[in-house]
Amino acid sequence: MASRKAQRERMGEVLDRLKETYTDVGPALNFTSPFELLIATILSAQCTDHRVNIVTESLFKKYPTPGHYLEAPPEELEADIFTTGFYRNKAANIRKCCRALIDRHGGEVPARMEDLTSLAGVGRKTANVVRGNAFGIPGIAVDTHVKRLSGLLGFTKQTDPDRIESDLAKIVPEPDWTGLGHLLASHGRKTCVARRPQCGECVLSDLCPSAK
Repeated sequence: MASRKAQRERMGEVLDRLKETYTDVGPALNFTSPFELLIATILSAQCTDHRVNIVTESLFKKYPTPGHYLEAPPEELEADIFTTGFYRNKAANIRKCCRALIDRHGGEVPARMEDLTSLAGVGRKTANVVRGNAFGIPGIAVDTHVKRLSGLLGFTKQTDPDRIESDLAKIVPEPDWTGLGHLLASHGRKTCVARRPQCGECVLSDLCPSAK
């Protein structure tokens, strides 16, 4: 693998090109508060953002606070989130998460990484999504797009999300940590598609070892 200095320089060029290509990117999940983003991100595990947005359109109206999730019968919440998949596990995590928010944080979503990752159903990826997009705290959320594209681009050889995050944090400027996920997700959906990558149309092809 190239030196860290070379990796930083190449990453800088990658970011510049992606920013020029995708000029209006941001969170794919719809939300109006840190709490809504937290719930939406928990639901997004093994589910498309599009499907989650369909579900949360009515879900957030029905359950506006942590207390509302606890007041509803478990089977009712399961039915409400059924189409996101793994609905029993997600419903249980949401209820445990909401209980912790009420008991430990006054019903508010905390911003500290340690507090977020102590909540049920919340790992570093979810915590970084919430911190970056709801609180403006830079964080690299390693989702499927970031994991796949950072490997293809030769920025990491790791497969563990936490180690990938650590590798990227060393070569990506901190102000770009949150935006990196948005840019790679857009590129992964539109050009570097998993089953049919369009290398001939890719603005990064000359920078990507996998394209050669």
